[in-house]
Amino acid sequence: MLHPAYPNPFNSSTIISFELQSASFVELVVYDVMGREAARLIDEFKTAGTYEVTFDGSELASGVYFARLNAGEFMQTRKMLLLK
Repeated sequence: MLHPAYPNPFNSSTIISFELQSASFVELVVYDVMGREAARLIDEFKTAGTYEVTFDGSELASGVYFARLNAGEFMQTRKMLLLK
């Protein structure tokens, strides 16, 4: 499960948290509104549990971004708003 980013909207950084029911290869990627990859936060095998990652958007333009979690066959996307 991918939880909503907190805070959202955010100024320069936000926390993205997720839970894994079982161990799997995890990709957590942030995309801009055009579908271009803005940041690859996680790209590795993780055990079951709860995780938090800080997304630093200080070098990015204001706008809408999407955090997408892929874990095994599970995929979920959440919208985030970066305001500067």
